Amino acid sequence: QVQLVESGGGSVQAGGSLRLSCVVSGYPYNAYSMGWFRKAQGKEREGVAAIHFGNGQTYYTESAKGRFTVSQGTGKNTLDLQMNFMKPEDTGMYYCAANCNGLTTNCGYWGQGIQVAVSS
Repeated sequence: QVQLVESGGGSVQAGGSLRLSCVVSGYPYNAYSMGWFRKAQGKEREGVAAIHFGNGQTYYTESAKGRFTVSQGTGKNTLDLQMNFMKPEDTGMYYCAANCNGLTTNCGYWGQGIQVAVSS
């Protein structure tokens, strides 16, 4: 059974940083793409950052470029998202997902999500 568990969310002031981590179990971790997705209140869930472990290709939504970095974590089965220079519009529920297609929300497996709040 595939499980994804997110951690590291919380509240931060604008300009601050947060690091999200996702631990994956029951999945061939290095086989496909994984990513982070965000759902803000009143908006559709959107792709924030993704990585294909086969070729190392990374994908970022325009608003995340230059501020966020997606990477394999220190643990073999961990996906991280380092978020710097955060803005209030980064607020939302963040989801880790596996077996994804770039930044599209067409992923095979999803975590439960973790809340991120950025105050101005």
